[in-house]
Amino acid sequence: MSLRLLLAGFAAGFLATLIFHQGLWYVFNNVGLIPLTRPAWPTDAVPPLGVPSLLSKAFWGGLWGLVLAPILARLSGTGYWFSWILAGAIALPLVAFFVVPPLKGLETPSLWPRYLVSMLLNATWGLGTALLLRLFNLRGSS
Repeated sequence: MSLRLLLAGFAAGFLATLIFHQGLWYVFNNVGLIPLTRPAWPTDAVPPLGVPSLLSKAFWGGLWGLVLAPILARLSGTGYWFSWILAGAIALPLVAFFVVPPLKGLETPSLWPRYLVSMLLNATWGLGTALLLRLFNLRGSS
């Protein structure tokens, strides 16, 4: 595992959050799947440090990219693309719905339809991260 791949994974995940995840969030805002009261590219402060919500989301997207890049970058062809999409669609929402709330002392949120929307948003993040890693030239010609 190279430091370059870890850094690229973080950068790709961070940027994929800003571009792909939040881009689809914007579309979902405009078609009514996500209320406009929860806008794309949010700037509200997140406790305890008061960091803008968008930067917090992008930071966590970067950490996911850092963790997944060494595992998924080994794959090629359609396996490469599907693994990123599935990792985003499955792992990220599972953690967001079943790990994060208990850590914050909250209850698990209602799943329907939020879980499906989360799966779509995070699958798009996965595709975006895979694409950005490819653009960073960290994959072969798959």
